[in-house]
Amino acid sequence: MEKACSFKLDGTAEDALRQINEKNYALPFASDPRKLFRIGVNFNKETRNIERWVVE
Repeated sequence: MEKACSFKLDGTAEDALRQINEKNYALPFASDPRKLFRIGVNFNKETRNIERWVVE
C-alpha cells in the first residue's frame, strides 16, 4: 500500500486531493503494483483538528 497525501489549513480536503492530481504527486508510484491511496486532508486552525479528509 502506498500513499500520496496533501494537507491544507483552513482550505478543503477536495482542494488537497486536487493538488495531488494536478501536481502528479502519485507519479513516482505509477510502476508500483501495490494499491495507491490519494489522501486529501484539511485542518481547521480554530479547532486545531482535522476537519475533513477524502480518500481516492
